[in-house]
Amino acid sequence: MISRSLILRFSLSRNVLFPRVNLFHKQYHSRFSNAPKYRLSCPGPWNICKQQLSRNAPFSTDSSKQFRQLTDQDVIFRQLLDYRSYTYSYILADASSKEGVLIDPVLDNVNRDLQIIKDLGINLTIVVNTHVHADHITGSGFLKQSLPNCKSYTSVQSGAVADRKFDHGSHLTFGKYALECRSTPGHTNGCYSFVWHENSMVFTGDAVLIRGCGRTDFQQGCSETLYESVHREIFSLPGHYRIYPAHDYTGNTVSTIDEEKQLNPRLRRTKEEFLEIMANLKLPYPNQIDKALPANLLCGLQPDLP
Repeated sequence: MISRSLILRFSLSRNVLFPRVNLFHKQYHSRFSNAPKYRLSCPGPWNICKQQLSRNAPFSTDSSKQFRQLTDQDVIFRQLLDYRSYTYSYILADASSKEGVLIDPVLDNVNRDLQIIKDLGINLTIVVNTHVHADHITGSGFLKQSLPNCKSYTSVQSGAVADRKFDHGSHLTFGKYALECRSTPGHTNGCYSFVWHENSMVFTGDAVLIRGCGRTDFQQGCSETLYESVHREIFSLPGHYRIYPAHDYTGNTVSTIDEEKQLNPRLRRTKEEFLEIMANLKLPYPNQIDKALPANLLCGLQPDLP
């Protein structure tokens, strides 16, 4: 059996190296009068050391679970680009059930999207837009006509036609996963961001772009509303969540909440500075707005569309 003097010397030396490790000394010092009873119940020195190192470590196995990224065995994820309007469309699906969602489809790319859906065996049940777009015509109408189980979704505030309407706090379910719908107006009244908590992703539409944001000078835009909704609904998410915007004009594909909070040249500033920046952008009139807006209000299914 370990002698009392040896244990005390070991305990004192460990207290010098690890000042917070006092459990070993206290347990054995108080229980030597009945050592046989506690010999097997007391943790050994190495277990105590491991426990303390775990408490002092920058992360533990329990806390690291929340950062686990889903793999191709769990989900299907595709980020697709429309080269004309620089619009990103996103296909998400549960890899086991194959139920899927398509976010912000573009009419010109419907055949491409249908081929990917067919190739991957996806049962597309939801096609949804982050807002009523002004720079392209949505492919929602043609997709739902081509796929028997597919329904079009838009926000209550958008004023657009769709099979289903969602509001702030709604959830769009596909398989065992779901997108949380968060109202993020400012670019338009009906703008929404979709948060995929299980995969640490947020699809921000035009509310937050990579190192930028949507314009606010038309279509019920309001700079103050945009600033407040972004900081309340998007920047309040955990910093490691990845941001996937509706557009990018410089070749970027993804950012994070922490990156945009620190580096976004518009949204990292005070509200007053942001309002001044947005008031002086002097952007050109959108090329396709006169055609795109009326079509998108009808789910992209105007009678005179080709």
